[in-house]
Amino acid sequence: MSAPTRAPGLHTTSLGESGSRVVFCHGLFGQGKNWTRIGRALADTHRVLLVDMPDHGRSSWTEGFDYLDAADRVAELLSADDPVALVGHSMGGKIAMLVALRHPALVERLCVVDVAPVAYHHGSEFAGYIEAMQALDLDALERRGDADTALQEAVPNPLVRSFLLQNLRHHDDTWSWQLNLDVLGRDLEALGGWPEDRLRGVAPYDGPVLWIAGQNSDYVTDEYAAAMDRWFPKNRRVTIKDAGHWVHSEQPDVFTEVLKRFLA
Repeated sequence: MSAPTRAPGLHTTSLGESGSRVVFCHGLFGQGKNWTRIGRALADTHRVLLVDMPDHGRSSWTEGFDYLDAADRVAELLSADDPVALVGHSMGGKIAMLVALRHPALVERLCVVDVAPVAYHHGSEFAGYIEAMQALDLDALERRGDADTALQEAVPNPLVRSFLLQNLRHHDDTWSWQLNLDVLGRDLEALGGWPEDRLRGVAPYDGPVLWIAGQNSDYVTDEYAAAMDRWFPKNRRVTIKDAGHWVHSEQPDVFTEVLKRFLA
């Protein structure tokens, strides 16, 4: 699959004109605009930046997914003269953690959403999504609804299907995926991992850290507390009821209130 035409680097969207900076990193299959509702809720008092991660949204594609490289690319958007509150969900949470660990002068505080600094083994579900998207005959599509129908068997959850289809773009009578599906599918093990062996000599991040977890999710549990405390000793954990892994989408108002208190 060839990449749609796009500028090199990471695509960003800015909201708000005054106050401290808050930078958002989305999860796998997402885009910076997934944070728009929450970003707008903060824009009266903060300068908000929504970032498309590598191989996602309108950002450039890579030859292979690498967490340290992704973190360093996000770090290039930041400045030690204007350190940020960095917020990241899932894949974006791991990227945000690595920015804080490798470039602590850039990050004034960190909010990690429903992910821990550990390796996970949830890849089979995501592999199925990627295979279904790759199998879609884009040349045969007449309208977006055709894609929704075609994905129903492989992706029966309508909310997940809608989320994935946000990445389907129509331009000049041609349909294309904004996601770099070939790389994401090939590198799912790296996406689920955590580069522990490449962090030798890296000090723990000593800034304030807020962990926001979904009550119905298994991504942040007591068994991961030791890893969380090791790398981020000044952390506190908040669990939001009636929410799963996409806690900020499932309970946006509660999430926003918790985040505002942390930023204050």
